Amino acid sequence: MSLDDTSFLLQTCFIPADADAGAGHGPPYTSPHDRSTEARHGHHPRTADVANAPPPGGTLPPVPDLVLLRHGESTWNAANLFTGWVDVDLTPAGQAEASTAGRLLAEEPDLDLRVVHTSVLTRAIRTAELALAAAGRSWLPVRRHWRLNERHYGALQGRNKKETAAVYGLEQVKRWRRSYDEPPPALTPEEAARQAEDPRYHDLPPSALPATECLADVVRRAVPYWEDALVPDLLRWGSVGGAVLVVAHGNSIRALRKHIEGISDADIPALEIPTGIPYRYRFDESLAVLEAQYLGDLDAARAAAEAVARQAG
Repeated sequence: MSLDDTSFLLQTCFIPADADAGAGHGPPYTSPHDRSTEARHGHHPRTADVANAPPPGGTLPPVPDLVLLRHGESTWNAANLFTGWVDVDLTPAGQAEASTAGRLLAEEPDLDLRVVHTSVLTRAIRTAELALAAAGRSWLPVRRHWRLNERHYGALQGRNKKETAAVYGLEQVKRWRRSYDEPPPALTPEEAARQAEDPRYHDLPPSALPATECLADVVRRAVPYWEDALVPDLLRWGSVGGAVLVVAHGNSIRALRKHIEGISDADIPALEIPTGIPYRYRFDESLAVLEAQYLGDLDAARAAAEAVARQAG
């Protein structure tokens, strides 16, 4: 599938409110109780369940917008290195991208940001801070979680992408970067032990810390955060017309978009996420997608996504 074939993923997407779940949006929201029951029977639902019946005395409240924002260019993005869970900062260009993203958010007249979610990595945290400052929303409450971290690139972390392609072959590196279910080589036990010493992860059991990941692994850790943290905030702030902002990483955003939009395993490798450009969703009351688009110049978003695709050579 070529990038041209996935132009709908980079441009405005209108989805009929009465379309079925197979037409590009997830099923209705299911409660944590229902999810645990289904999990015991081998089924893990993609989205949660808004109640089947409206609350007494009226209909369901309006559901807010969601904005996904990949962090600005990092120092390792600029050096074309596999970054993963290594904690690096933004470049001056990345800082400018973050501020520009904030101005785009501020220019949306009907976008009322109420809460922010980020990963626990500096490049996402700094992007959120700069974007919120530019948008005049530095006072917003912020929640951080490791489940929004970038995909873990295992033994590739710190290696140059083009040099890695020269060693292993371009096709192999493409599979490691963009296939759905093929992880790169894992960290050594010694490297994994050093990772576990990071204070960000002191409260996690060792089994929760990855030594490498494919995108399917990121989906498995990101979807529970969608269900248990993002959906409740969407429903809470929807009652007052508020919006939720998520500042994360290329692959954690790809995982969320796969889940939200119902993108197939076969099609998700073609989706590239540009740095520093907000992607806005509008939902109906069941969290089905009505509209999705990048803010600002769509041609610039397409060009930035194509640049990401070329990073390995």
